[in-house]
Amino acid sequence: MTRYIRHAAAFCALLLIALLVNATRVQVVQSDALDDNPANRRGAIVRFDQPRGDIVVDGRAVTGSKDTGEQLRYERTYKNGPLYAPVTGFASQVYGTTFLENAEDDILSGTDPMLAPLPLWNDITRAQNPGGKVVTTIKSAAQQAAYAGLGGKKGAVAAIEPSTGKILALVSTPSYDPERLSGTSKSVADSWAELNSSAAKPMLNRAIRQTYPPGSTFKVVTAAAALDAGVVTDLDAATRSPNPYTLPGTSTQLTNEVDGCTNASLRYAFQWSCNTVFAKLGVDTGLSDMAGTARNFGFNDSGLKIPSSVAASNFDTSMDKAQLALSAIGQYDTRATPLQMAMVSAAVANGGSVKSPYLVDRTTTRDGDVVDTTGTKSLRQAMNPATAMQLREMMTDVVEEGTGKNAAIPGATVGGKTGTAQHGIDNSGTPYAWFVSWAQAADAGEPAVAVAVVVEDASADRGDISGGGSAAPIAKAVMEAALKP
Repeated sequence: MTRYIRHAAAFCALLLIALLVNATRVQVVQSDALDDNPANRRGAIVRFDQPRGDIVVDGRAVTGSKDTGEQLRYERTYKNGPLYAPVTGFASQVYGTTFLENAEDDILSGTDPMLAPLPLWNDITRAQNPGGKVVTTIKSAAQQAAYAGLGGKKGAVAAIEPSTGKILALVSTPSYDPERLSGTSKSVADSWAELNSSAAKPMLNRAIRQTYPPGSTFKVVTAAAALDAGVVTDLDAATRSPNPYTLPGTSTQLTNEVDGCTNASLRYAFQWSCNTVFAKLGVDTGLSDMAGTARNFGFNDSGLKIPSSVAASNFDTSMDKAQLALSAIGQYDTRATPLQMAMVSAAVANGGSVKSPYLVDRTTTRDGDVVDTTGTKSLRQAMNPATAMQLREMMTDVVEEGTGKNAAIPGATVGGKTGTAQHGIDNSGTPYAWFVSWAQAADAGEPAVAVAVVVEDASADRGDISGGGSAAPIAKAVMEAALKP
């Protein structure tokens, strides 16, 4: 009898060991795979079982959470959803997250370990932290001015504080309400299908994810390269610039939309946007110096994050002289996001120093205790400080006496550059209207804001001055809002 008891006990021990081994296999070895299994809804249930933390603009939350009583309990809500969609993105039970909702998801969902009261506290207690807050750098008045200025036209605005890199406005139109994608009902699926099939592409963040030919606004970069390289040493000296200008190695002639460009000085050519002068200036400066200056401004950088990723702006590093001439006036394959062109303007305003743009000032717990802050960081020196001063002078001339008069603000110093970018087969598309600028209050020691505006469907003329007519008034409104305390 004793032998049978020993055998039974041994068998039971083997079963217990097998059970423990299997439990270890499931809970340790296979835990990640099981957590990631689409059929496992526990993670989603836990994730949406508490309110999501808020995204904050000027001290006020522009997001919220609604208790539905459903299994995925809390749905995301948005205040002025279309206005802030390029900043917040969406948080959907079905379609995931984008932009700040994605980049700061750990803070907003409460899963960031830095939200815990003590190290390893959540691992021990298995508790879930309340969602934290993401405090943005956006200035609501500037955001509203940009949105109202675009008025539903296809386009975008980016505004930066030059000395810090803080993003003061980030607008893309036409926009959409992210709240339409909250929840699990059929209406959410219908909204997703409608938004994705729309020819207007309302969910495309044109400010940071769309690149455009920058047209004559790129002449800021070309002028910086030429001045730094010593190709031009006197802003008022005549240049050897024929009109029309035959692109090197071709029979194609480049012309101007304004008079007086033959052998014009750099100051005059910049003020009235002479294509012939700048095309030849790019060739004279050379590909190496042009590409190097473009890189220093931020072109060809695929790693920029704000913290959402930004599409890389492009300046080709392998071109013949004819292509370089076109690139020097913002055509050929040169492409830029509105944020990149705001960085160009900000560098001029900030003595040539390019600050890393950022959208999140700080993250906090639900109670307001700071978790992390974003400090000012220099990316590169785009040009010599003396060159930046010369460009500030020329950009001021554009607004006071040239093509950018519509951006002038009484009592403030404003610098700008207009641009019209042709595109499409044989340049048949409606030209994009551009304006880049910066503004400094009369009693301030440095410029407070740099802006880039692009309007896709401006019905603009093909002349360089059209950016001044369509985009400059929008930039003016944004700068005025940014200058107010």
